[in-house]
Amino acid sequence: MGAGSWGTVFAKILADAGTPVTLWARREAVAEAVAARHRNPDYYPDIELPALVSATTDAAEALRGADLVVLSVPSQTLRGNLADWSDHLEPTATLLSLMKGIELGSTARMTEVIAEVTGAPQSRIAVLSGPNLAREIAEEQPTASVVACIDHGRAVDVQKAVTTAYFRPYTNTDVVGCELGGAVKNVIALAYGMAAGMGMGDNTKATIITRGLAETTRLGLRLGADPATFAGLAGLGDLVATCSSPLSRNHTFGEQLGLGATLEEAARVTKQTAEGVKSCRSITDLAGKVGVEMPICDAVERVCHEGLDPRAAVALLMGRETKPETDSLRSDNAR
Repeated sequence: MGAGSWGTVFAKILADAGTPVTLWARREAVAEAVAARHRNPDYYPDIELPALVSATTDAAEALRGADLVVLSVPSQTLRGNLADWSDHLEPTATLLSLMKGIELGSTARMTEVIAEVTGAPQSRIAVLSGPNLAREIAEEQPTASVVACIDHGRAVDVQKAVTTAYFRPYTNTDVVGCELGGAVKNVIALAYGMAAGMGMGDNTKATIITRGLAETTRLGLRLGADPATFAGLAGLGDLVATCSSPLSRNHTFGEQLGLGATLEEAARVTKQTAEGVKSCRSITDLAGKVGVEMPICDAVERVCHEGLDPRAAVALLMGRETKPETDSLRSDNAR
């Protein structure tokens, strides 16, 4: 459900794994192009989609009989979309979230929004996360990912449905950790991009990745995640890919801010949703609710929404009180 960059590529993965796919598109022109020419002209005019991929703008048609429903819309639109779709969901369907964000206002993770709106138990809801830059996967460059669900058997079912020669999924039962890794890395990638835009070097960038991972782990520990998740594909793997790649929307958006662009100017350059711009607010709100320090995320939020100059943000971060490196990453200190 969603024919954007990642939704389109994930439809290709499923089809290449042998699963027939109906791709729901909001725009008629996109659905017609996918159905008639097997291409998404908005994102991948040069990539031919498999014959097993069809498309429609009719949500009820797309969902009819589906035993795996893949949700791939901007995170802040999920609740409204699901309200329209819920009546058409099969009662035993697995609901798989590809989204990497925290809802504004409620500070809910995407699986929590899915459960609340649809009434589905958490055992039917899964999340997929990892170093998954859509363009590289569209070109069938090898990568790995994680399917997380509290019902391990259901995670294995999804794993089997999306395994291809170029896409290798692992399983995990730590839904909280996988979701937080995917959401927070977008904000850290904005900070990394800002540093790149300001001409800062590899020491600075490595520091942002490492301390960004520490912030993510602190929040995860407070919310009951397994710390090992953050050393894996949904944590460090996704963080490195999103921070360092020019294919990353959050990296590119942050880089524009570092070069002196306004939010509006940066948005015109990226052309696609940079999830971290909105998620930085909901993530800092969530951290505040549970009493976790996330100074890099705080700084990004102030740059994006309070007009703080990125150079001033660097000065604030570097001027913080010094402290031990790992004390706050131990589970006994996370609460």
